[in-house]
Amino acid sequence: MIRVVFNQKGGVGKSSITCNLAAVSASLGNRTLVVDLDVQGNSSHYLGFDDQEWCDTTVAHYLSQKSGFFKGARKPINYVHDTPFENLYVMPASPELAHIEKDLESRYKIYKLRDALRDLEEEFDHIFIDTPPNFNFYSKSALIAAEELLIPFDCDSFSLHALHILLDNVFELKEDHNPELEIGGVVVNQYNSQARLPQQLIDALHADELPLYQSYLPSSVKMKESHSERKPLVYLAPSHKLTQSLQKLFGDVEARTYASPEAAMAAEPA
Repeated sequence: MIRVVFNQKGGVGKSSITCNLAAVSASLGNRTLVVDLDVQGNSSHYLGFDDQEWCDTTVAHYLSQKSGFFKGARKPINYVHDTPFENLYVMPASPELAHIEKDLESRYKIYKLRDALRDLEEEFDHIFIDTPPNFNFYSKSALIAAEELLIPFDCDSFSLHALHILLDNVFELKEDHNPELEIGGVVVNQYNSQARLPQQLIDALHADELPLYQSYLPSSVKMKESHSERKPLVYLAPSHKLTQSLQKLFGDVEARTYASPEAAMAAEPA
């Protein structure tokens, strides 16, 4: 299954959710790949790598090769790197993504990522794509390549407005380029059941009949510690409540277990 984690609004936990769901998947014995399409490379860094390590085997170099910017005939698997964690792999980002974007777009190479990931599906049980926080060439490529979309939502009033804009863009792209793309669900992040606003926003999402995964992710300093240590939570703090929420969320994603309005009203802080 190829899943893309995308929201046009920044700061919603996109990279954290991508890497931690992938890590949970890997910890369960699944061969799991993270594809990092964000030029900032947060997912790549989180999983233990630095820019100077990329040499010429990043996702940018793969796209460049397929677009004829330089010669070579490497297969997609040659751009996949081990991480320090068993069963978890990464196709890393690099600053080169920013330099080649206009050329890729002008040559209409928007299907090249899809072609690569279709090949890699034979090698991996799960593929998660991290995206830039805007509707650009790379996020569109990811949405065309993916089978399912996960939407991080950080319980902020601006996020609700951004979500409606995102859905308009996604449905148009789905109609034009990838009719098989499904809206997997909304991942509620930074949830505080003691505050009034998060519940009001969740009620609004339910009123719009949007699918919300049953497990909400609470705010926790442990996530920042995880970033600092460059260890997803299932490895850093396997018994922490946020880790348990992420494990339950992965189960929700796999089983498509959604929250009902009644269950949301009764939700307890994790």
